[in-house]
Amino acid sequence: MLDEAVLAFFDKHAEALPLYERLEAGVREMIPDVTVRVQKSQISFYNRHLFACVSFARVRKGRDCPKAYIVVTIGLGYRLDSPRVDLATEPYPNRWTHHILISQPGEIDEELMAWIREAAAFSDSKR
Repeated sequence: MLDEAVLAFFDKHAEALPLYERLEAGVREMIPDVTVRVQKSQISFYNRHLFACVSFARVRKGRDCPKAYIVVTIGLGYRLDSPRVDLATEPYPNRWTHHILISQPGEIDEELMAWIREAAAFSDSKR
């Protein structure tokens, strides 16, 4: 059962809600101590620290964006070398932020979940 804050977050993007539901269920199954915080511009996943978030960030030009999508953002200690990564930045040395646009349920797959698991472990290892 989704809470009202999540439903409000998806109010103008209702068609993307099933993508989020699938992602959140996978994260909760994989990382039992996860805390989910709904904020104005993103839904954040925390263990000791933020390790992933979901937003509607514009990581592609408008014409290249599907109608229904979410952007999953993860932090790792290295740059992911994958065509699935729409945008990668290094805000701090050896701390890479990766934005991955998801528009189909099948894109929430083992590879994506492995990256999220790795991001959670990386986050948990920070001081």
